[in-house]
Parts: sequence; structure tokens; C-alpha cells
Amino acid sequence: MTALLIVNPKATTTSERARDILVRALGTAVDLNVGYTRRRGHATSLARQAVAEGMDLVVTLGGDGTVNEVVNGLLEAGKGPDETPRLAVVPGGSTNVFARALGMPVDWVDGTGVILDALRDNRSRTIGLGRANGRYFTFCAGFGLDAAAIRRVERARVKGISATPALYLRSTVAQYFSGADRRHPAIRMEIPGQVTHERLGLAIVQNTRPWTYLGTREVSPNPRASFDTGLDVLSLNEMNLATTIRTASQLLTGRKPPHGKHVVAYHDLKKFKLSSARPQAFQLDGDYLGECDAVELESAPEALRVLC
Repeated sequence: MTALLIVNPKATTTSERARDILVRALGTAVDLNVGYTRRRGHATSLARQAVAEGMDLVVTLGGDGTVNEVVNGLLEAGKGPDETPRLAVVPGGSTNVFARALGMPVDWVDGTGVILDALRDNRSRTIGLGRANGRYFTFCAGFGLDAAAIRRVERARVKGISATPALYLRSTVAQYFSGADRRHPAIRMEIPGQVTHERLGLAIVQNTRPWTYLGTREVSPNPRASFDTGLDVLSLNEMNLATTIRTASQLLTGRKPPHGKHVVAYHDLKKFKLSSARPQAFQLDGDYLGECDAVELESAPEALRVLC
């Protein structure tokens, strides 16, 4: 079996020594090549090359951004899951939502063990993905407030600040109080054949649960989201302080999904559109992708085979 290990050398939780150990461990089970990413988007090129060379497996060592790039490289040719290399994920980032959603251990050593066991037992599963304006995502997309908060986090990381749960919370609060959409929400959601919602303040889209983690705690606005169903979305049609605090409290306590007259939520959607009268921040799998005024979202069922 041929495999490519795609390594983000800036991965948060692994060292050079750890990467060497991983390479030796995987090399006992597969004919392994190793590629190191050098810039944003490079992982997509490496995955594309693995498809062209007919490799059987692509393994990532990095965070959710690296995984997202690899997935898009693997699926770019439009082949089915049986014609595409399988994907295995070794947790190496600060959050690793996708790996943990698959049930992978947080520790990279334990994660490597799971992958080796799956190779030995020829064990894999096929999962559904999401697609936004033609780009695949594995667990979440955001349009509006949450994406703008991620933009703040990324700017802080450029300055050398670690991406901790506290930083995400501070960034979200700062964006809420400084952004225009709190007073004048501008997002529109159109679901074909169903309904159109106007004046929404944000849109959180999930392909699976959770949406993210705060340390070890799962945070999931759409707790029924699954790799085996379509897309779930949660929006608010009122962004005043009382509504926002109530919804955030419901979200963080996790006893029930957010609810109330200002909550707009849908489960298992095949396709819908988000648009805005003014450009909105946009993110996929926790990576800020800039601003846009419209996003076409659709479910991509049974799109990818993964080892877990």
C-alpha cells in the first residue's frame, strides 16, 4: 500500500522528534512518502499529486486547516470515494475538531495507533461533507459573526498570541460589540422550495457535531448534525444583548440546543443559500477565507473514505 504523509511543520502540538517517530511508525505498515507544506494551499497541491499518482492513502499531521486543504485536493478531480485515496488524520493542531468528531484520540501517539490498527484490520468508513461555493468543508462553515471572530483570532496569532479558548471567547465578544450586524443584521437565508429568512445576524453551519471545542467541552449549536445526514444551520433573527446572552448561555451549558422565538434552525438540509446586502466574513473549518456577499451551500453525501 502506498501512502503520502502531509505534514504541516508549524503544527501546534508536535515536535520534529515526534514527526520522526510518526514517520517510522507509519513506514512499518505502508510504503510511505512524506511532504511538508510550505505555504497556505500547499497541502491541496500535495493531495492532488497523491491522487494523480494513484496512492492508496493520504495521512495528515496538522490542524483542521491542513485537513481542509487536503480534502479539497483529494476531491478536486470529482472521483468517487472508491477511486480516491483514503484519508487518515493525526491530530496536530490546537483544536482538531474533525479528528475528534471522527472519534480519534487527542494525543497524536494514540491517534497513530488507531490508524495502524485500522490499516491492519482494513477498517474505514465513508462520510458526507459539506460544500460552500464549490469548496468542501469537513465539519463547519460560518457567515457573519463567528467568521469575523475567527478573523480576529488569526490576526492575533500573526502577532504571536496562542489560539486558546479564551482568545476565541474574547474575539467573539469584541466582534459582537464592535460589528455593525448586531444593530442592523443583513443576512438572508433561502432554502429552495421552503422559506426565505431575512435580517439574520449570523449563520453557523455544521456538517457534523461538534461545531468546536472549548478545551474538552463540546460546543454544538446543531446537536443533530452528523456525517451521515445533510447540513444543519443555526441563525438568529434578533441580535440584541438579551437575546444573544440567552442563546450563548444555552449553547455553553449544552443541556438543550439553542431555542426561542429569535432562533432559526434547520436540520438535514441538502442545499441553501446565504447572502447579504453588505459583504460578510466567511470561514470554513475554522479558517477565515475573506469576505463575500453570497454563499451557496450544499451537502455532499458519502464523499470520502476515512480511517478511524
